[in-house]
Amino acid sequence: MRSDNFYSDLPSFSDFSDVGDLEDYRPVPDDWFVLAADIVRSHEAVAAGRYKDVNLVGAAVIAAVVNRLGRDRVPFVFGGDGAMLVVSAQDVDAGREALAGVAGLARQVTELELRVAAIPVTRLRELGGDVRLRKYRLSPGNHLAMILGNGLAIADRILKDPDLSGPFRIEEDDSSLPPLEGLSCRWEPLPAVNGHIVSLIVAPAGRRSLPAIMTQIAQEVGFDPLSEDSRTELADRRRLRFRFPPSGLGREVRLVFARDRLRGWRKGLIEALFFLYGYATGRRVGPFDPKHYFKELSANTDHRKVGDSLQLVLDLTTEQLSALEGILSSAFAEGDAVYGMHVSNQALMTCFVEDIGKGHHIHFVDGADGGFSVAAADFKKRLAASRETV
Repeated sequence: MRSDNFYSDLPSFSDFSDVGDLEDYRPVPDDWFVLAADIVRSHEAVAAGRYKDVNLVGAAVIAAVVNRLGRDRVPFVFGGDGAMLVVSAQDVDAGREALAGVAGLARQVTELELRVAAIPVTRLRELGGDVRLRKYRLSPGNHLAMILGNGLAIADRILKDPDLSGPFRIEEDDSSLPPLEGLSCRWEPLPAVNGHIVSLIVAPAGRRSLPAIMTQIAQEVGFDPLSEDSRTELADRRRLRFRFPPSGLGREVRLVFARDRLRGWRKGLIEALFFLYGYATGRRVGPFDPKHYFKELSANTDHRKVGDSLQLVLDLTTEQLSALEGILSSAFAEGDAVYGMHVSNQALMTCFVEDIGKGHHIHFVDGADGGFSVAAADFKKRLAASRETV
């Protein structure tokens, strides 16, 4: 396969429980790059109640690069307060331009500082990491990249260290707008039906494999988070809430339509009216078919993914949460796993809709009030502690 077509030519799998089949992950070509993006001091923005802004900017990173390069060419992982993408040498310059534009726009519109870098995969391999991919099919035409090898963790470390990131850093540019078409945040927060929305990051650390750990979790919690069990779903009709005008529309207009906000408001309100009619009646409105859309929406979320570690958003009862914490605490104490967790009472969903008629849309899900950003900090603390005891 050609280097630049590596991801588009990669075979896909459709059963998430197969995500632990390590031999099926393929190393990306040596001439590829990791595009890394992270919001500086995101914990301060979270503490100030701005996590919706944080999520929107993180999703904007993905939207800008995918719109610029094409949906089948760019593997990505959404991280709540940033994102990681992997691109070919042929595409890296366009990717840099897209990220420079998002960084400039984010500072201008939201006053959030976005640090971005393009790091060669060869450099990550020199430092002992790797970037290996699988392609998970959410629904026809919609895929998520599953990424292993510790390369993303090394890229994150480089990005956040001024002494290491210098040669790879991308300077922000506010002279031209990045392509953010299709990015929106119109759904109300998804409430926890069972009581607790859990943002979880877990990685094996000892002799026990991740599937073995997850099997124990399934036994104690009562369902397998890696299975197609309906209890793993988050964006279903029990949780979906839509209001008019959408509470997130102003945030969307400021970022996506930064230089023509009147057009953004007009477009957003008209689309929201048509959507509300279809949502309430179940009738098709132009390319929007509510029956198909809601079925696709439930499938096309990234609440289960792999970005060097397993990352899940779950809706659990108090008893299930207690069981999960007990299993993970014991696994960490025994040196079998490292984990990070954040618990809230609702989840946030940011949408990237490229073509609603063709079913090309994906939805980024994160726990409210910090979600994966807080869980990642929790994970890193345990990882550092585990290394100190070795």
